[in-house]
Amino acid sequence: MDLEVRHLRVVCAIAEAGSLTRAAASLGMTQPGLSAQLRRIEAMLGGVLFHRRQEGAVATPFGELVLDRARSVLPGMDGLIADTARAARRMSACDRVRIGSVGAPLLGQLVLAVKAVLPDAQVTARCQHSPVTLLDELAANRLEAAVLGDHPDQRLPQRDGVTLHPLATEPVFALLPAAHPLAGLEEVPLTALLDEDWAVPRPDGDLTREYWSSICAAAGRHPFAPYEAEGRPLIELVRAGLAVSLCQATFIEVPGTAVRPLTGNPLGTGTSWPGTRTARSLPTATTSSTESPPATGARALPPPLTRAGALDIRKRLALRLPEFTVGRDKDRREDTAAGYDMANMTG
Repeated sequence: MDLEVRHLRVVCAIAEAGSLTRAAASLGMTQPGLSAQLRRIEAMLGGVLFHRRQEGAVATPFGELVLDRARSVLPGMDGLIADTARAARRMSACDRVRIGSVGAPLLGQLVLAVKAVLPDAQVTARCQHSPVTLLDELAANRLEAAVLGDHPDQRLPQRDGVTLHPLATEPVFALLPAAHPLAGLEEVPLTALLDEDWAVPRPDGDLTREYWSSICAAAGRHPFAPYEAEGRPLIELVRAGLAVSLCQATFIEVPGTAVRPLTGNPLGTGTSWPGTRTARSLPTATTSSTESPPATGARALPPPLTRAGALDIRKRLALRLPEFTVGRDKDRREDTAAGYDMANMTG
């Protein structure tokens, strides 16, 4: 039988415990089983390692020699195991990228950008209403990337292993029926919308509906919201002329709707944050949020987007992604991203 790393761990465990009984308990073995294994180790090495006494196990001079060598070898072995495990995870990261998203218009373009940077990877996506749920999934290694959102009534909490990086700021705009009289204006006063029926998202963990309501109350009164909907049903209510609503600046107008800036930007400025799950060093979180001016020492925000520049978020997403590529053929993927047809990132 050849000497193995596990044998060195046994010898060190006995020396640290000071007795075979305590060492057996720490190793999850029986005392007779450990005694038999120690005899085999001593036979392989050619000498007695411990004196078995009533007060415990005491290393012999030969045992001290073995312990000195074992204690110098084991940290290097542990480091080797940890490094190879991390390398294996990074290599597998190139083969699978799982993306999550709240209701944001960036998801499709983010998936296209990831596919351009990692053409051989299997890319999957799923949506959640709550950005906190997505953050938890990132921290639990169930996602590599996410599109998140926050606003002054709910800041994104910190999660171990997840880092948020500001990408772009984004204001909140009005979503109107195309035939609505206010759709003819360049900018829409929020107070003018308070006389309308509203379609609003259902109450959720991101507190978007509550934030809208608090801002409207500060402007004069709570809006009347007979319609509770999200996504396509909300758009259809607006397009039918039944309601008005709010949307992100990157929302793509569909026939029958109009997207207009709110005068004075009363709901603050949204911020996009691409984050990095540090254990994998992949593009991890892109958040769209409403953001007030940061306090001293707060995370620095990029300048706000104009309506004309809102769709450029997609272009900047694609250009930033190579910063986070990992694993094999990194240079090749950066070249691929640089040559990606940026016309595909618009719209």
